[in-house]
Amino acid sequence: MEFRRATAGDLVCIREMFSHLVQHMKRDGIHIWDDVYPNEVLAEDVELGRLYVLLDGGTAVSAFALCEDCSGQGAVDWRDNDARAWYLFRLGVNVDYLRRGIGGVMIGKAVELTRELGGQYLRLFVVDCNKPAIDMYLKYGFWQVEGAYDQVIDGRELHEFGFEINA
Repeated sequence: MEFRRATAGDLVCIREMFSHLVQHMKRDGIHIWDDVYPNEVLAEDVELGRLYVLLDGGTAVSAFALCEDCSGQGAVDWRDNDARAWYLFRLGVNVDYLRRGIGGVMIGKAVELTRELGGQYLRLFVVDCNKPAIDMYLKYGFWQVEGAYDQVIDGRELHEFGFEINA
């Protein structure tokens, strides 16, 4: 498998991966992503150099975006609010590769990149109903911080918890 920064040429297989993942999440009663998001922002992620992908030949196994800031970063009480941090967005794993430790591999890659970029913490937000994601982040060493980030997207209110890990 190959881990690297995604290119425009990877978008077709990454979008396919996320589309299948959205359907899988919906079957499990997790309705936070849809036919528009996250696929609508992936081209911008590539243009900005913040989308990373794990490939198995021509198949996208997993992908995530790593960003320098986040609109909700001031909504929760991070361990050190003034520390340099990077934010993990849109971590997804191909449904054909679930339960193989890919999420942990990708978290490790994100922590490594955060450290290389001078960050002290890797941070993220998870919608409160996404118990599988919350459990995974806790399993791989993240801790939940106090507070929550509430936002309304397309008429839906999302209640998101903040998590962080040392880089």
